[in-house]
Amino acid sequence: MAAVQDLDLPLAPDAPPSAASLPPSGRTRRSVHHALGGGAVADVLLWRHRNAAVLMAVGATTVWFLFERAGYSFLSVFANAILLLVLILFFWAKSALLLNRPLPPLPNLEISDEVVGKAADRARVWINRVLAIGHDITIRRDRKVFLQVILVLWFIAYIGRLFNFLTLVYIGVLLPITLPALYDKYQDHVDEKFGVAHDAVMKQYVSILSRIQAQPTKEKKTQ
Repeated sequence: MAAVQDLDLPLAPDAPPSAASLPPSGRTRRSVHHALGGGAVADVLLWRHRNAAVLMAVGATTVWFLFERAGYSFLSVFANAILLLVLILFFWAKSALLLNRPLPPLPNLEISDEVVGKAADRARVWINRVLAIGHDITIRRDRKVFLQVILVLWFIAYIGRLFNFLTLVYIGVLLPITLPALYDKYQDHVDEKFGVAHDAVMKQYVSILSRIQAQPTKEKKTQ
């Protein structure tokens, strides 16, 4: 009878997830696909379109090997590739006229005013950001922005001493293909470790910033 009475009772609403069911970091899991835009590019970066991701990785590796390891010149390879393409299209068009075949399916190769306008707007936004940073450093004398710029430029200079430009471009192509997919798979563990590292870095950053801000007060006291 007790079992029958239990069946007659109304079902309880779904309870909120307990702390044990949450990720180790204690926060809800973020959607990497949504953060990347949720489109075709996000599918490629997360290896949901495996063929496109493999083609991108193989193409970048091939270009890096040709110019970095094999010793080919970019200008010579580019000129030879364009020359081969022009020859193929020329003989294709000639044979198509002789054999009554369709011409090469070339698209309308032109840049619209809309594309130029969008590119100009994006460039204007980035240029204004750089000018705003320069204004904060020179006019407002913002020590926080100054310290951030110094750290970023030092990091870029340090990385530039380790790799040449082509290798940096190659790494810049491989990282977007590998890191988002790995982060999407191991997001909970990465967030936990990154939180610990972020707290340690922020402690050092605050201590350095406090020392820089304390120097003008010491100078005023000595005067």
